[in-house]
Amino acid sequence: MLQNALREDALSALDGSYELRVGLPWIRSMPLSSIGSLAVEVDGQAAGEELRVRLGPREVRPENLATERGWWFIQDRLVLVFPAGRPAGDHGRRRVAVDFQLMVPYLQGGPEGPLVLPFHLEAALRTTRPALAGVARDVA
Repeated sequence: MLQNALREDALSALDGSYELRVGLPWIRSMPLSSIGSLAVEVDGQAAGEELRVRLGPREVRPENLATERGWWFIQDRLVLVFPAGRPAGDHGRRRVAVDFQLMVPYLQGGPEGPLVLPFHLEAALRTTRPALAGVARDVA
């Protein structure tokens, strides 16, 4: 499940910002509201408060995903947008780490409620030009 979450073409750079396309590391599609504690680092530099999630034409703060009605389908990529810490024109390899929690609403995690799974994804990715349409779609 984890091997396809950060593909080789996941990181694009444009106009001083990064776009990171993350695949869902789970066996079923999940509601966007199940995503929590989303954080991204590139070369050890955290995206922090600047991190946004692109949903079609809108960009939302990660904490606002809790109220979204959309879905993260298995074949889709969740697009994370944040400022580039280094010049975006440098197409070298970047060490990318993504951390988040995924609340699985249909599995009991104990007396406190549903199962919550922590995910840590990490890869050395080469920055590319903005992604073109391909097999996977962006979450909208």
